[in-house]
Amino acid sequence: MTGNDGLLIVGEALIDVVHRLDGTVDEVPGGSPANVAITLGRLGRTPDLLTWIGPDDAGERIVKWLESSHVNVAAASRGADHTSSATAVLAQDGSAQYIFDIDWNIPDELPLTGIGHVHIGSIAAVLEPAADRVYEFLVALRDAGATVSYDPNARPAIMEEPTITAQKFERLVAISNVVKVSDEDLEWVAPNEDYEAVARRWSESGPELVVVTRGGEGALAFHNGQRLEIDGVKVDVVDTVGAGDTFMGALIEGLLSAGALGDGSGEKLRTIDHEALVAVLNRCARAAAVTVSRPGADPPTKAELDG
Repeated sequence: MTGNDGLLIVGEALIDVVHRLDGTVDEVPGGSPANVAITLGRLGRTPDLLTWIGPDDAGERIVKWLESSHVNVAAASRGADHTSSATAVLAQDGSAQYIFDIDWNIPDELPLTGIGHVHIGSIAAVLEPAADRVYEFLVALRDAGATVSYDPNARPAIMEEPTITAQKFERLVAISNVVKVSDEDLEWVAPNEDYEAVARRWSESGPELVVVTRGGEGALAFHNGQRLEIDGVKVDVVDTVGAGDTFMGALIEGLLSAGALGDGSGEKLRTIDHEALVAVLNRCARAAAVTVSRPGADPPTKAELDG
């Protein structure tokens, strides 16, 4: 099922309907895990995406969009009745509010071989009725030697209330090697706790690395009990759609390049030098800055990012 990298992304691909401040409406392919896959493809990887799309024009548009950035759509992805959509309404500060029409599922039987790293994110990680099967699939992959990354990417409009969703988030955190989460997501899922305290607690529950993104304020990371921090990249923000997904994709790619993700590399992630880790995180921030500097989820290519 996987391409040359043994790199599998699991999660929703959909059509983003974006209402912009000037009154225009764009309809473009998107979805958090799909955006992560696109980022990886543009940075030189060849990921597979296991998603859930329909036999319609929207589904074909998504496939062409993914393939144009070197992402392979797994054959098991084409079982939906219709292709999902998300309507985003942009605010003056570039942030977005979402309305969802989601159809999500995964097959009962999936192959467990040839996968060195698997990423799961956002709606597909917690949406019923497939959430338990997704979790079991990830556990089986991890037991088979794959490393796991997770981005909760909270969507309050479609997820259950925070106390219920928090339990689903945390069981996935516990089986992950890498977690990337925004400060806003942590504040939503644990409104009565300091978000740094939640991130530190997550880092003590299983992952070797927990990264918290803070928009233009940069990011912080918890690794081996230590707190690391990077500054944000100053840029004129057009909109923030896809910024976190770009950061996540660049994080996976950077850690793969450092030998700290992939089959059997958990110890390398645990012992990665903090100077090397900070370099990876700074590159992630630069990648996200490129995305917010232009409209839509449009991650940079390797040439744009690294010169």
